[in-house]
Amino acid sequence: MVTIVFLVAAGLAVLFSILAIAHRSPVINVLSLVMVFFALAAIFAVLGMDFLAAIQLIVYSGAILVLFLFVIMLLNINRVERLGSGRPLQAVLGAIAAIGVGAITIYGVSKLAPAKGAVLADAGQGTVFPIGKALVGSHLFPFEFISVVLVAAIVGAVYLAKRESAS
Repeated sequence: MVTIVFLVAAGLAVLFSILAIAHRSPVINVLSLVMVFFALAAIFAVLGMDFLAAIQLIVYSGAILVLFLFVIMLLNINRVERLGSGRPLQAVLGAIAAIGVGAITIYGVSKLAPAKGAVLADAGQGTVFPIGKALVGSHLFPFEFISVVLVAAIVGAVYLAKRESAS
């Protein structure tokens, strides 16, 4: 049963990730990304990573993608132009680069030792203490920098929306 749930969630994640990239409407792209994040949360839950599943739903599906949707609707973007239109060389080079990065990632993941896993050796099993300690300790600057970048993105979106409505 666990294998079936995992395979269905993985299939949905792949299907909706392709839709998130291929569709021409930005709103559909964001909503497809929401479905990808829900499928990833299901995969995390099946693998026994309940905290990551909850964070996936709360932070990514609940906050970040709502911010994306808000910015898209604020900028009033209806459609995007076709991928690679007018720039066939850039589209081909981008596709080659994406395939190369994917191949390197798959090769690197296949070489990982299964015993290592994603659990730190001295981490408290089942607690969020190591994550919290890392966020307010060694990763404090990146954590705060991301919040500044998000605020700058919101201010930029509001500025662009006001500038377009004033003209």
